[in-house]
Amino acid sequence: MPIDIDPADLIDPHHYGVSGQPHGTWTRLRESSPVHRCEVEGFEPFWAITRHADIMEISGKPDLFSNTAGPVILNDRQLAQRRDDESAFASMRTIIEMDPPEHRDFRKVASGFFTPRSIHRLDEIVEECAREQIDKLGEEGECDFVEAIAQRHPLRVLANIVGIAREDEDKVLELTQQLFGAEDPELQRAGEDRDEAIKELGLEFYNLFNAVIEDRRANPRDDLASLIANAKLKDGSPMGPLETFGYYLIVFTAGHDTTRNAISGGMQALLENPDQLELLCKDPDLAQKAVEEIVRWTSPVNYMRRKVLADTDLHGQKIPKGDDLVMFYCSANRDDSVFDRPFEFDITRHPNRHLGFGTGEHFCLGAHVARLSSRALFRELATRLEYAEPTAPASWIESSFVVGLKHLPMRYKIRPAA
Repeated sequence: MPIDIDPADLIDPHHYGVSGQPHGTWTRLRESSPVHRCEVEGFEPFWAITRHADIMEISGKPDLFSNTAGPVILNDRQLAQRRDDESAFASMRTIIEMDPPEHRDFRKVASGFFTPRSIHRLDEIVEECAREQIDKLGEEGECDFVEAIAQRHPLRVLANIVGIAREDEDKVLELTQQLFGAEDPELQRAGEDRDEAIKELGLEFYNLFNAVIEDRRANPRDDLASLIANAKLKDGSPMGPLETFGYYLIVFTAGHDTTRNAISGGMQALLENPDQLELLCKDPDLAQKAVEEIVRWTSPVNYMRRKVLADTDLHGQKIPKGDDLVMFYCSANRDDSVFDRPFEFDITRHPNRHLGFGTGEHFCLGAHVARLSSRALFRELATRLEYAEPTAPASWIESSFVVGLKHLPMRYKIRPAA
């Protein structure tokens, strides 16, 4: 019997801007059609994969399910723009768009920096950044938590890591918002054609990061920016200019927007579950488990696409070679075959086998930095927050790929730092 859903709920950015993540649709698909053929007017067709176990299986078979077509399902306008784009950036690839063994070689360029042991060098930086952002709020007042805190904290941490000067942070923030909110009118430059704006974004990002690359090649330091700028691949050859730029771009932009959306969505969840906020404030050491639950709950990277390299079968569905699968991580993170009480926000949840950072070959390279950064902020809040409450409904970004809140108005009272 056909399942009654609107597949546009899954992929249309406007639907996410209006209603947020489509949990009701995902629940019906997990129960009745876990491998579901979707045809949405104006978008490439795809198969929706909604169960935790299926995403784990697909992610573990890069020889059958490829990343090289890119992570995003494109609409007709984006497809046409890509076909017509003759700029140098059109041929740029990042590690997200690579399969093994190439992916492993490029991942090794920076993987050593992102190990749990290595990132302890950032402890003082992230704690200082968290304290600085909370201090800016003053002791009592109202703010948009997204603008005041959620986007500023990971921005400062990542700018430090990749060598962006403090005076350039506002510019980089503007560019990242426009990149990941490309379909959201509020986040775009007024009066500009969206396709032309995307091309301009690429050039502006290039100019910013190229200045860092040139500096770190002339004056290398003990930081990630120098590691990438001077990287050599397995065969001893240096990374090409576009690959080097792409590395900076993906580390910064993906790391910023996903962490921002997790932090803002986490604060929303705490405001909507005051018992959990009280629990965290009574025991700030719960910040570690709280961050894992926040990532499960928010799932900022909503999905990833895979291209099928050979005819295959999933749950009795014949999937032809060349078709696209879309793995919805947020759906997997509400799968009741894996999570007890999946629709309850519980900062003590254990175990928590969420897929918020992906799994397999493409497990998020910066997951440990995101965890460290988020833990520092929520721990700082837990030790200083006297009360907090929403003052108006939150609103969502018009984006179906990296998803999250655009605004979170709230009232607060905060103790001075110890």
